[in-house]
Amino acid sequence: MSAEKSEADNGDLPEWATRIHQEYGEPKLSELKDIFLGPLVGRKSGLRKDDLVEILLDSRALPDNSDPYIRGMLVGTSRNVIEVWDENGDFRSIARDIIVQLRLITHLRKPYIEDKELLTFEKEEIRRRSNLHEEAERQVDGRDDNHVWD
Repeated sequence: MSAEKSEADNGDLPEWATRIHQEYGEPKLSELKDIFLGPLVGRKSGLRKDDLVEILLDSRALPDNSDPYIRGMLVGTSRNVIEVWDENGDFRSIARDIIVQLRLITHLRKPYIEDKELLTFEKEEIRRRSNLHEEAERQVDGRDDNHVWD
């Protein structure tokens, strides 16, 4: 691949993001961009699993002389935290309360509804969690109603 094509496809990513992009398998970034304008059904925006992000933290929550930025790949989110695999290869769980700004560098995956791999994973995860809940209910108070017919 020529240097021109590689540079055009990675969209002039910062050095840390280029390294993660290469390790990820170098997906074509031009096919993964957000679409903000046009018909509603065609718009695509928002954070996605595996996005490359740069997070600015509230410096009051950090030790003196700490870098207030965390840069890396978004691993997951919940109501209280954002989980990131950072540029150094460390897993970080960051409280949403101390995030000042989150900047999307680039997407590495398709939008959620178009991502067949992610949809398959989530379907199997729902099935796994359902089985765990059923097993937990059976073990509550030593009851096992598995043999009872409805």
